[in-house]
Amino acid sequence: MNDVHAPRESMFHPAIRVAAKVISYLFHPLFIPVYMGWFFIKVLRLFSALDEWHQTLLLVQFFVNYTLLPLVTVLIAKGVGFIDTIYLKTQRDRIIPYIAVMIFYFWVWYVFRNQGFPKEVILFSFATFLSICFGAFVNTFFKVSMHALAMGVVITLLVILSLKSNLNYGPYVSVGLFIAGLVCTARLINKDHQPFDVYAGLVLGALAQVIAWLFV
Repeated sequence: MNDVHAPRESMFHPAIRVAAKVISYLFHPLFIPVYMGWFFIKVLRLFSALDEWHQTLLLVQFFVNYTLLPLVTVLIAKGVGFIDTIYLKTQRDRIIPYIAVMIFYFWVWYVFRNQGFPKEVILFSFATFLSICFGAFVNTFFKVSMHALAMGVVITLLVILSLKSNLNYGPYVSVGLFIAGLVCTARLINKDHQPFDVYAGLVLGALAQVIAWLFV
């Protein structure tokens, strides 16, 4: 088996593999919602009625609910021996984090919806919750790329907004596609996933966003 994987191992220069790891960390699924929160608040200015301080508090809310709580859950699960590694390299390791994140993300969507947040934010939060549900389901069969799930949600949201809004979303769609390409390629370079895992993640993430758009 080592001989089979040897050619693939030498296919990429070490610097490229390091860059792929950096990209994977920078655009980790736990960080994508925070980036999108910043995009909603600072770029689209969906919360322009709020002063700077309350906008910052809102961004902190994105971080706590989408990043900190899931991360703490993973660390606790590792500490008590429920998972082997915080990198969640196996399907078994992903079961508890998936369940915990589903709860956190459902709560975020529920709160955002009932607080009357802009539709763009509710669309994203609902799709993010649905994508985790899809990921948890297919995790029974294969290790879908969570990075690709997140990027599928983001790209599809940007495309939907570009079709439904009078604003020019072209540059945002282009940047989103570029980042998605980098992230998905990085997952393959690092050999964290097979191509099918990545493609399936993109499709499921896109499907989650389309369903959110249909029902929100």
